[in-house]
Amino acid sequence: MAATAFEIVHQDQVLGKLTFFDRMIFKGHLTMLQPPLAMKAFLDRQGVLLKDFGAYAKQLTDDLKTRVQRVAADAGAPYQYLGQTHTKARGLSKEDLARSIAAARGVTEGLVCVFSAVETCSSFDVAGNRGTHRLEVVRRRRRCLHFYLYYLHPELGLCHVRLQSWLPFEVQVWANGREILARALDAAGVGYVRHANAFLRINDWQRAQKIANRLARKSWPRLLDRLVRPLNPALAGITRAGFGGYYWVGDQVEVATDVAFTTRPALAAVLPDLFTHATAGFSAEDVLRFLGRKLHPGLACEVSTDARRRPEGWRVKHRMERNSIKVYDKVSVLRVETTINNPAQFRVLRVKDGRHQWCPMRKGVANLPRYFQVGQGANERYLDALGQAQDTRAGKTALHRLCRPRTNRGHRHGRFNPVDQHDLALFRAVLAGEHTINGFRNKDIAHRLGPSTTSRAQAKRRCARVSRQIAKLRGHGLVAKIPQRRIYRVTPYGLKVMSAALAMHDRDFPAAYAATA
Repeated sequence: MAATAFEIVHQDQVLGKLTFFDRMIFKGHLTMLQPPLAMKAFLDRQGVLLKDFGAYAKQLTDDLKTRVQRVAADAGAPYQYLGQTHTKARGLSKEDLARSIAAARGVTEGLVCVFSAVETCSSFDVAGNRGTHRLEVVRRRRRCLHFYLYYLHPELGLCHVRLQSWLPFEVQVWANGREILARALDAAGVGYVRHANAFLRINDWQRAQKIANRLARKSWPRLLDRLVRPLNPALAGITRAGFGGYYWVGDQVEVATDVAFTTRPALAAVLPDLFTHATAGFSAEDVLRFLGRKLHPGLACEVSTDARRRPEGWRVKHRMERNSIKVYDKVSVLRVETTINNPAQFRVLRVKDGRHQWCPMRKGVANLPRYFQVGQGANERYLDALGQAQDTRAGKTALHRLCRPRTNRGHRHGRFNPVDQHDLALFRAVLAGEHTINGFRNKDIAHRLGPSTTSRAQAKRRCARVSRQIAKLRGHGLVAKIPQRRIYRVTPYGLKVMSAALAMHDRDFPAAYAATA
């Protein structure tokens, strides 16, 4: 994988780069039971009358609950009903609760715990049709019991299975790509340093990338089925009736690219310029380009950018419809992350009508290699664009030094104010064009700073005042004295600093003020 412009610019501070899946949310659907008419056909094959649907569905739910409780009891895992919403936004994360239970029980592999909660779902019911005066199967939103089974899986690490207790028994599996990659690196004997969910160092970055690439082509349906099948006793009957098993889709997939810096201070030094560039420098057309789209008259989608302060640092996020790309920092890692919620915005190569065609991508897990390819390409394009961010660190340092007193060779010199009219007049006098070749003397600066005087005493005071100002300029390194002569020249550093101060006063500040007025 070729280095991006960002890596080339910061190559002295970058240890390596790694692209891999981050958060992965899979959903399993019994697709052959989804249409109401299909559910009616299933009930007919089971010999269940529509008037008895409620009792039949409740029996299936009771059997499912008994099976889940038995699985928890056999593993010695606690079963806990959650009476209130547990989310990170409310500070009651189920994941954090599961981790604490795993630590308390000393679990290293297997079922950790089971939570149950009443949540909204899409399910079936039977209702009367006033037109036909007959009972019909209908889809409805309802609330039912859901089970959250948290595992420490040998391949997935900490993951959970969310199982709906009412027909059609939809299921969700949540996994963290870093947990999966960490276990794959352990199995391959590749050493690494990890903090929370960030890899700070990896002994072999290229080998780690090859392992991450292979995970995209993993046999996900087989792995997910092994997790879910033992939990639902109704699945065997559904399969025997000819209505198949779960069809697995990637409901939300994140592809992250981590650029690891040598230290946290090295990363922190470039972050202000990067986030300024990401917030103000990227247009809607740039965001479309990052996500592999082109701006054309037929494109109907909203593109937005926002920046947010997090406890860990800043985050800049760009959205295109339900897909997004964002950049943020984790310890000494800069992370660019593409989230795919709507894969139809992208294309995948398929055989259609006997020939290969680029078709809208669907959510089936068979497309995960293409998910990875799309996310990796978006992240690489974003890093290339970040490589163009202007590095203002030297300028900011010079500005801070200019605004603070300095001690040079035992002499203390006062600060300059880059917006004060007297200091700006001094900078203009020193930078006058006629001084470029031969330099300047005290009288040259005195002449430019004020009208000449006929009083000898006033002339002496003015000469002394200019001498102090020149000494202050020398103390800050803005000008230097030519040896054995009372002539001074502007240093290259002084030319940059004083020119920048004048430009800020004369051009940048007025333009910025007018833009915000």
